Amino acid sequence: MRFMTKTITVGLLCAAAAIPTLAQDATLPVGTFVDKWGTSFEFSPCGDTGTDICGVLTNLDGKSATEENLAYVGKMVMKAEQVAPNEWKGSLAAGGMSAQATVTMVSPDTIEIQGCRGGILCQTLPYSRAS
Repeated sequence: MRFMTKTITVGLLCAAAAIPTLAQDATLPVGTFVDKWGTSFEFSPCGDTGTDICGVLTNLDGKSATEENLAYVGKMVMKAEQVAPNEWKGSLAAGGMSAQATVTMVSPDTIEIQGCRGGILCQTLPYSRAS
């Protein structure tokens, strides 16, 4: 009986350890997200752990839609590592420029992307899940 109790306890501990990982995976911002100007990114899991995200620039509208920047449409321009639940930090690079990026999942259908250059010039934009 004692052996069975220990076996069940070990099984429950293993299951409890696996649950946060599964929950973390369920909160990845996977899919296409669009800002109010029509610029969009498609995010997918990447990296060895499956909790990192990579972003492909899928559309670029507004003042940023210069000929130089449009060359990056269809290319992976962002890679970020999960640092906390619903938060990823990494870099955004396009057009010979790069910025530190933080992606925060505000809700299942909304993310915020903050880009910072030089650690002092920062801008945060909300993106909504494309329907």
